[in-house]
Amino acid sequence: MVFKKLCTALVVAMLNVAAASVCEAQYSTGWLANTHGTATTRVGNVARSMWVAPEGVIYTASMWDENEGGIAIYQNGQNIGSIGAHGEFQGGAITGNSNSLFAALQFNATYGSGKVGRYNRASRTQDQLITVSATTTERLADVVTGLATSDTLLYASDFPGNRVRVFTTSGVWLRDISVTGPGALAVDASGNIWVAQESAGDVIEFSPTGERKNIIQLPAKAQPSSLYLDSSSGQLWIGDQGPDMNIKIYDVSGAPYLAGTFGVQGGFLNTVTGIKGQVGDRRFTRVTGIGRDSARNLYVLNNPWGGSWDLGRNGGTDIHAYDGTGVLRWQLQSVNFEGNAAPDPATDGAIFYGGMHIYSGTEGGTFVANTIDPITYPDDPRINLADHERGEHFAQVASVGAHRILVAASQNPDTFYFFHFNRATGYIAIPDSTLPGTSFGTAAKVRNGFCLDSKGDIWAGLDKTNVISHYPLTGFDANGKPLWGAPTTMPIPSTISQLTRIIYLPESDTMILAGITGSTDWTAVGSRVEVYHGWLAGNTTKPNPVINLTSANPKSIAAAGNYLFVGYVHTVPNIDAFNLTTGKLDTTFIDSNPNKVDVGNDVDSMYGLRAYRRSTGEYEVTKDNYNDSSIVLYRWTPPSSSGTAARTATTAVSPFSVN
Repeated sequence: MVFKKLCTALVVAMLNVAAASVCEAQYSTGWLANTHGTATTRVGNVARSMWVAPEGVIYTASMWDENEGGIAIYQNGQNIGSIGAHGEFQGGAITGNSNSLFAALQFNATYGSGKVGRYNRASRTQDQLITVSATTTERLADVVTGLATSDTLLYASDFPGNRVRVFTTSGVWLRDISVTGPGALAVDASGNIWVAQESAGDVIEFSPTGERKNIIQLPAKAQPSSLYLDSSSGQLWIGDQGPDMNIKIYDVSGAPYLAGTFGVQGGFLNTVTGIKGQVGDRRFTRVTGIGRDSARNLYVLNNPWGGSWDLGRNGGTDIHAYDGTGVLRWQLQSVNFEGNAAPDPATDGAIFYGGMHIYSGTEGGTFVANTIDPITYPDDPRINLADHERGEHFAQVASVGAHRILVAASQNPDTFYFFHFNRATGYIAIPDSTLPGTSFGTAAKVRNGFCLDSKGDIWAGLDKTNVISHYPLTGFDANGKPLWGAPTTMPIPSTISQLTRIIYLPESDTMILAGITGSTDWTAVGSRVEVYHGWLAGNTTKPNPVINLTSANPKSIAAAGNYLFVGYVHTVPNIDAFNLTTGKLDTTFIDSNPNKVDVGNDVDSMYGLRAYRRSTGEYEVTKDNYNDSSIVLYRWTPPSSSGTAARTATTAVSPFSVN
C-alpha cells in the first residue's frame, strides 16, 4: 500500500512536471521586420547612404542606430560589425577607398555641423576630421550631401555653400566648384566629376579642374538621389527617387545618352508587375545607394518611404544584392528605429501592419508593402518633415466587413492619423482624418488613452475633459472612407485618479482602463488597471477584477480575448499576461528562442505592444524592439485554449487581398 502511494505520488509529480513544461512551452518567440533576429546579426536601421568596397563589403550610414555604430558593415548578406557611435553620423553621405571611409557627421556640440570624418577601415576608428561647410549650426538637415573619392582625392558636396569641395584624402583643401544645390557625387576614370542636383532633376559633369561640361537632364519630376560610375563600362548609374523609382543608366564615354534602366518603372507603385505599394525584386522605393564589387555583383540601397523631422527614423533599411546578370541573390531589411506591428484581423493575423509598412508573419517578417504613396498623396502626414509627432510608425488596425481602418501614431502620441484602403489603390493607405481635428470637432489633445476597437469605434480620453469620448463608426462613404458619429461621453470612474489608457473589446463588451496617481507623466500607464465586464450594458462603476501592476514602470498595454498584456520601460523586456476574468498573472513572456531572437530591452513607447487572438485560440503579441530594429512576435496558446476556436473567429484571406 505504501509502495502504491509512493508510485502514485511519483506519477503525479512527473505529470505535474510535464504539465509545467507544456505550460512553459506554450509560447514561442520570433521576430518581424528584420532579416536577422539577434543583436549581433540584425540589420541596422535607417541606412540612408551606401558605399561598396571591391571585395564586396558594404558600408551604410545611418543617423541613429540605438544599439550599434552608425556605419553598419555587411558582406554576403550578413552583419559583420559597425563603426562609430550610434548617433555619430548624419547618414546622408558615405564613400571610401582601399584604406579609409569618409562619412558626413552629425552636429556635435564641440565642432558643430558640416564635418566629414575619415575612418580607418582596418581599425574602424576615426583618424581625421575634415571641415567641409561654413554652416556649423545646422542640427537636423543634411549639410554634406554627397561624397566620392578618386585616387588621392576626396570630393564633398557643401549643400548650403552651393559648391563641391575638392580635398586630398588627407583633408587638405585644393579647390571649389560652384554648383547650386549639389547632392550625390561620382568621379569617372578621367577625373571628371558628376554632380546630382536633386531638386533640379539633373546631373552635371565638371572637368577635373572645375569647368562645366555635359548636363544630363532627367525626365520631368525626376529626383537623382544617388550616383555610381561603373568605370569598366563607362556608364553612370543614377538612382531616381522621383515617380519612376528606378535606376537610369547613361553611357558617358562620349556625349551622354540613356543606355537603359534597371528596376521596374514606378517601383513599388507599379500596378503591372504587382499590387500598388507591394515591394519586391526591382520594385524600388527611394534609390539612395548603388554600388558594384569586383565580381560585378550589384547592390542597391532603398530608403522606404516615411518621414520624420529629424531624419533619424526616416524609413527602414532595404538592400538588394544582384549577381552580374541582374538576378536577385539576397536582401537585407529592417524596420525603422522604432515602431510596432499590429496583427491584421482580415488575414487572421497572417500579416502585420506598422504605421507605414506591412510585414509578413513568417520568421524575419520581410516587407510586404509600403503604404505611403508620396506622388498621389504628397500631404500624407507620415511624410511631413515638420510634423511634431516624430514619425508615425505605430499602428492600430481594424477590419470591418470589406474595409480596413489604419490609425498611425508616433512613439508617445497625443495626435492620431486615420487612413483607409480600397482596391483601386492597392496597399496604399489613403489619408483621412486626424484626432484632434475639425472632423472630430475637438482641438483637445488625446492624453488620457486612445483605442480603435475591432468594430471600428474610437474611444478617446481628451485632455482636461475628465470624460471618455466614444465615437461610433456609422459606415463608409462611396470611396471607402470611414465615417464616425458625434461622440457620446461618459465620466471617468472616480476610482481612476488619472486616466492613462483605454482598451475596449466589443466581442465581450469589456472595458479596460488604466490609471496613475500623483504623476504628471501622461505617457506612463500607472499601476492600477480596472476591468469592466458589460461596459455598454451599463456596468461603468464596478470593476472586476482590478489588476494592480507591481512591476516597475508599465509603459504599454494591449488586450485581446481574455488577456491583458503589459510591457515595461527602463526595466525588463518581459511581457506579462494577466487573465481578465481572474486578474491573475498567468504567464510572462521572456524569450523561448534566445539563440535566434534577441528581445531587446524595455518597451519605450505608449503603443509598442499589440495583441490579437486568432481563430485557433492562439494569441499573437508583438513588441517594439528598438534595440535590434525589429519587432518581437510571441505566439501563445494558453492551456485552456489549446485546440479551441476563439469566441469570434474571423475568415482568413490571402495576405495580398486588399479591401
